[in-house]
Amino acid sequence: MTENAAPEPCYAGAYWGPRRESPEDCARRTAHLLPLLASCDPFLAQWYKPTRSTRDRRAHPLMPPDEAVLSDLFRGGANRESGGPIIEELGYSFWFGNGGSGADSASLQIKCGEYAGANPNCCLMPLPRKGLNAERITTAPVLTSIVRSQVLAWEPDWAVATSDDYRKRMSPTSDAGTFVGWVTYFSRHRGTVPPLPAPVRIEPVENMGTLIILTPERVTTHDAGHVQLGRRVGELLGRAGLLRPVVP
Repeated sequence: MTENAAPEPCYAGAYWGPRRESPEDCARRTAHLLPLLASCDPFLAQWYKPTRSTRDRRAHPLMPPDEAVLSDLFRGGANRESGGPIIEELGYSFWFGNGGSGADSASLQIKCGEYAGANPNCCLMPLPRKGLNAERITTAPVLTSIVRSQVLAWEPDWAVATSDDYRKRMSPTSDAGTFVGWVTYFSRHRGTVPPLPAPVRIEPVENMGTLIILTPERVTTHDAGHVQLGRRVGELLGRAGLLRPVVP
């Protein structure tokens, strides 16, 4: 499978366990993330507030990021019982997009500040599925930059960039932290990454953790070698104690 083959739809997601944070904390991290994403690819340089109408989706830009505006958006996404107070331990969430439409779009779905321990916090980024933007973004260098950006902003326990198809082939449960993607990140506190077979590449992310890039080629489930490599790397990481759920 070559780089010119149609890419399998990909996403990038960062996940972390219970972490009590305020709407202002979440806004600060998001304001850090957005310029980093803009440096990854021009398609990720514009983001907009969520709107009810697709007609005016570009009327409310979030770039350059304003922490006060982002704080209000997170505060508006607080979990609460109907007519009741905010359930603080369940954190805050909101979704917003880059102004694209249909298969040629990207979005960010952020859940943070949860400290009940029921589900992981996350910064999930579905990426364009078709077209020139998808072709350009669905490459090892860009996906690595996206994951690195998520790590620098959110300090997650684990992160991954891969396709849904590849995720399903690597793990029957697909729980966050339990499988290998095209690009995978492990926080330093999860353990030490062991030596891995070629063509796997390992990169540090400052003093925070380690990125693993499975192959410079576009990973696809149609390539038996890619599937075998992912399973072999998963076995080695599992023996090292790295593949465990972010939230047990």
